[in-house]
Amino acid sequence: MARRRKRKSRRRQEGRRILENVPQFSIECGEDKPVTAARKFIHAEGIVPPALLLVKRNEHTTDRYFWAEKGLFGAQYVEENHFLFPSLRLSEDEDQEELAVASRSR
Repeated sequence: MARRRKRKSRRRQEGRRILENVPQFSIECGEDKPVTAARKFIHAEGIVPPALLLVKRNEHTTDRYFWAEKGLFGAQYVEENHFLFPSLRLSEDEDQEELAVASRSR
């Protein structure tokens, strides 16, 4: 039997595109749980929101977290609900302005 492809959510794809413009940090969790390692890294480095943290749990698994003004969230949740985060709206507006400028310059 042919396998059906999973439908890609437009809202999630848009959220993923917006998150690409956010600064990313890659860390390894070591002995801590991934979310604890992310929180420790944020406080140690003084990272200001918005930021995306890629926490390597082991050689096969990487957890993604989004650091926002409201706290630490799973990146998948943020992709699906990017409109709830004011810091992502600012970068979305900048993207729209860049596209408008690029289309005028042609």
